[in-house]
Amino acid sequence: MDNLLNTLLEEDRPNFPSGAGDFGKDIYTALQERILIIDGAMGTMIQRYKLTEADYRGERFKDWHTDVKGNNDLLCITQPQIIKAIHKEYLKAGADIIETNTFSSTSIAQADYDMQSLAYELNVAAAKCAREAIEEYNLSTNNDQLSTPKFVAGAIGPTNKTLSLSPDVNNPGYRAVSFDEVSNAYYEQVKGLVDGGVDILLIETIFDTLNAKAAIYAIKKYFRNTKQQQLPIMISGTITDASGRTLSGQTLEAFYVSVMHAKPLSVGLNCALGAKEMRSHIEELSSIAACYTSAYPNAGLPNAMGEYDEQPHETAHFIEDWAKEGFVNIVGGCCGTTPDHIRHIAESVKDIVPRKLPVVAEALL
Repeated sequence: MDNLLNTLLEEDRPNFPSGAGDFGKDIYTALQERILIIDGAMGTMIQRYKLTEADYRGERFKDWHTDVKGNNDLLCITQPQIIKAIHKEYLKAGADIIETNTFSSTSIAQADYDMQSLAYELNVAAAKCAREAIEEYNLSTNNDQLSTPKFVAGAIGPTNKTLSLSPDVNNPGYRAVSFDEVSNAYYEQVKGLVDGGVDILLIETIFDTLNAKAAIYAIKKYFRNTKQQQLPIMISGTITDASGRTLSGQTLEAFYVSVMHAKPLSVGLNCALGAKEMRSHIEELSSIAACYTSAYPNAGLPNAMGEYDEQPHETAHFIEDWAKEGFVNIVGGCCGTTPDHIRHIAESVKDIVPRKLPVVAEALL
């Protein structure tokens, strides 16, 4: 146990670049002291603003040749005050970690809007929005960043193409994208997030582990090429249904084994399921993961209209149970969750001891 902990705290502890801020290095310490809170849904909060096509376009893109409404990541450029306001709502609710608004900020995903060329700029802008939100929050609340640090996680989504599955049912061997194309897109995203000043890189909502491997490869390649010490990596998969498997067919254990070589800060689950449905999977993950564990479920399952009805106290009740059972180190919310959900979750776990890292055998005897 001591050897494992020392490895996490010394060998894999990064030296943060100047853009990330000196406080970023304290996340390892914070995780030993308490359960950390990650924020809730960005899209859910953006929907509350009822933005129009013109709002999304702003002045810079007023004559863009395709519709851009729905490209939430673009708001980091055209409406940064809205994104910062949402970040600050989550910080006020008790979030320790806020995610950048970059779920679709790769050239692959931005191709839907013919905005591939903006990928790097979107990531830099989003990281700066999150960093400025923390700075403004700290000033307005007299928060001591050294004793109560807040962290920016650079959100790296799965893209809208999969490496493991064919989009053509008549041609199962066909792939819409190659590994090199995906890894190159992630490399560009990582560069933008790091240049913008994130503390952590979060590969999330993983439905295809091969896509996640492309992201891991891109991260390792970026830091090797730039000769910077690597930022910590959080990895969060998605169990799509009651089968307990990812969309590409892996069991939870197989998924973990497939990504553990990245030596992540944490491995966890998010999206697709509500907390009630996610419990057994989080319990399983907590028993096999040598690193910290995270979980940020949806606010229940969507209703017939695609909306989420689970109330903040209900989500918090489930997550409090996980915490008491010693399953988690980082908790928060995904689709349908709001600052109210995060506030209830933070309150429910604040006095609960975080999950201890298990003793995992390094070799078979």
